[in-house]
This record gives sequence, structure tokens and C-alpha cells, in this order.
Amino acid sequence: MGLDKRELMAQLAERLQQSDRLAHRAQAEAREAARSLATESEKKEDGRAAIEYGSLATGQAARARRLQEELGALAAFRESALPRFERRSPVALGAIVDVRTEDDTGYDERTFFLLPVGAGTELSGPGGDGFLSVITPASPVGRALLGRRAGESVEVTLAGEVHEWTVLDVA
Repeated sequence: MGLDKRELMAQLAERLQQSDRLAHRAQAEAREAARSLATESEKKEDGRAAIEYGSLATGQAARARRLQEELGALAAFRESALPRFERRSPVALGAIVDVRTEDDTGYDERTFFLLPVGAGTELSGPGGDGFLSVITPASPVGRALLGRRAGESVEVTLAGEVHEWTVLDVA
């Protein structure tokens, strides 16, 4: 699993920055819409729409603040000494974990990158080869995998369904 973790984190940072730019743009557009509706007419419908756009702008501002916090946490983690993992190391923050799940249709393998932020983000491997899902210690998958070692199985409940996964590799 020779993946460059710093490159993967740079990819995640770019995705977070892109989301931050979108949130700021959406906030500005919603504020402008609220302002223009409030001044164009004094009809009730326009007043309600202005309030809704104002709420949307406030929500986008909160999203942008959260993304800035996530970018800061990711930068701090990137600057720290990344832990080194051997195949039999317990899963911890900074680990790339391969798991296998079995269901009625057969086996499926997935790769997760356990980071402090970015849950749910899909990253691509070198040259676009393969995909990794970012998980955090706060996520159900992250909580289930923390401390596990290659060869151990965990049960994860997702969308009300229990899945059994076997840890194949930790890097």
C-alpha cells in the first residue's frame, strides 16, 4: 500500500478549500439576494424571501467557518510527525486501512484513511488509481476501526444495517 500520505492530505486540503470557496460564494449570493429583495418591494412574500435568503447566508457563513477550522486542523496534523504503521500496528489517526466485507453478493474491499477531519471525502490514489474514503475518529467506521489490527473483525452499523469487516492491512 505504498501511498504518499502527505499527497493524499494535500488532495483533501484542496477539496476543503474548494468547498470553502463555494460556501463563501453562496454566502455572498444569498446576502445579495436578501438585500435586493428587501429593497425592491415591501410585499410580504418578498420580506419572507429576504429572511430566508438571510438565513441561508448565515448557514453558509457557518459552513465556511467550519471548513476553515477543518483546514487548520488538517494543516496542524500534516505538520506533525506522521505515525509510522506496520502491518500489525493498531489502527490510529493517520493510518490507511484496507478492509474486506462479505455479503450475499460476495467480497468487497475498501480502503480508508483515518484523519482528524474530512469525513466522507473520496480521495484518489496515485495517477487516479483506486479510491480511499476519509474517515474520522468521530465516525461510526472510525470508532469501530480504532485500535484494531490486521486480521481482526469489527461490526459497523451503517444506515441501520450491521456490516462485518475484516481488517486486512494497516499502513
